[in-house]
Amino acid sequence: MPASSDPATLAGRIGSAISITLSVIGVASSAAVVGLMFFLVVARYVLGLSVVGLHELIMLAAVTLYMVGAIIASQRHEHLTVDWIAGNITDPRSKAAHDLLIALLTVVITCFFMVWSYYMFTWGMKRPQHTPAYQIPLWIPQAAIGVAAVACFAYALRDAIDAILRLKRR
Repeated sequence: MPASSDPATLAGRIGSAISITLSVIGVASSAAVVGLMFFLVVARYVLGLSVVGLHELIMLAAVTLYMVGAIIASQRHEHLTVDWIAGNITDPRSKAAHDLLIALLTVVITCFFMVWSYYMFTWGMKRPQHTPAYQIPLWIPQAAIGVAAVACFAYALRDAIDAILRLKRR
């Protein structure tokens, strides 16, 4: 089988593409929050100007930043950890069982998160609201929350499957 059609290689490439995309979105949204906040402060307190709608753009960038940050943390196994307990477990089987417990709890929590974001998104579509200045539909930041919910759920499933496989190996 050629290396390019190897499922592990393909999964690695997809994972790398996702990581790069998340990093670019994270850096861009961070730069937008910092840059727009800096501009807001300079405009208001140095130039004496009030820029209408700037808070709306900052809010969109901040919601994107928070949700992408949650996805990146889940991807890197850094989101929900209790280092003291995990650090004191030395037996590989116990470590896998602990990881499975954490992953299953995360799966349950992210299921609630997905349902909540779905209801929030559908409510926003039935009763469309927009930001006051730029008329940005509120479903846009709500969609970012939904994407984060699904991605965190997917990474929790990945962690649960990994822990199950490690338990079976021992």
